[in-house]
Amino acid sequence: MFTGIIEEVGTVKAVHRSGSSSYIKIQAEKVLSDVHIGDSIAVNGVCLTVTHFDSTTFQADVMNETLERSSLGSLTSGSPVDLERAMSAEGRFGGHIVSGHIDGTGTVTDIKNDGIATWYTIAAKPEIMRYIVEKGSIAIDGISLTVARVTESDFSVSIIPHTAAQTVLSQKKTGDIVNLENDIVAKYVEKLMRPAETASGGITLDFLAKNGF
Repeated sequence: MFTGIIEEVGTVKAVHRSGSSSYIKIQAEKVLSDVHIGDSIAVNGVCLTVTHFDSTTFQADVMNETLERSSLGSLTSGSPVDLERAMSAEGRFGGHIVSGHIDGTGTVTDIKNDGIATWYTIAAKPEIMRYIVEKGSIAIDGISLTVARVTESDFSVSIIPHTAAQTVLSQKKTGDIVNLENDIVAKYVEKLMRPAETASGGITLDFLAKNGF
């Protein structure tokens, strides 16, 4: 589990793609201080497992499913990436519950300055937008952020200078693709509110009659 508080921005050193065998190699510093084989590190919000490491880099295998559902497939050597280690038991919960399992991607459609803050507007598909609410949480490239505005087709977040300086958001431009992970609590609540009996057909007259309505 992650919290969406980015620890550092790393640099992609190599991306290898060959059929079903793919891996990514990333240069980092802070996240390597206590790294072990098998550790989880979120790369732009995608939970990856460390398979090799040395004093300056770590390597992780990447499945085709991950490449297709996230923006990792567009990374090249030199690309900056947000990095966060899995939350330790003694750590502070500074953001929100982030699983590192991307729901999909969004597209940056507008960036504008507002005093010291910067507003980012991101368009996303309906299956992602359904879980986004004003003042709720969203993970953008692994960054825990608060939703400031929502429409049917996009949402906006307002970024303070510290967040911009410590993440890859400051390097984004209009048209860029970002990884999105919805608040996991919203997805669980929706599932619990849809019993198995009504999952396929919704609430029917038979269902209401059986339950005393």
